[in-house]
Amino acid sequence: MKDSEIRLKIKLDKDSIPETITWDATDKDIPGEEETKAFNLAIWDHNTLSTLRIDLWNKEMPVDEMKRFYVDCLGGLAQSILNSTGDEFMSSAMNRLCDKLVKHLEEENGQNQQ
Repeated sequence: MKDSEIRLKIKLDKDSIPETITWDATDKDIPGEEETKAFNLAIWDHNTLSTLRIDLWNKEMPVDEMKRFYVDCLGGLAQSILNSTGDEFMSSAMNRLCDKLVKHLEEENGQNQQ
């Protein structure tokens, strides 16, 4: 049996706000720590039948990138639900929501450039 590890390091400022976030994983193609601006982690607690979540972003994460990040996460979840359960209805509904959100972001971006 093989062990696989994912490591996250968060450097906090004096007010405990993330300044830098780095990550590494034993199964990455290119070894070594990489910096990121945000991550979210969801863990299923089978005892309470609920999700434990950690959402962190650093001070440098722009709002437009944060919105795109969450749309991308939702799209990834749509693919995961299809892969793990075969539920095409849920996957399609989530993808339709992603399409609406992308359109919203495009419209919002167009308004901000005027």
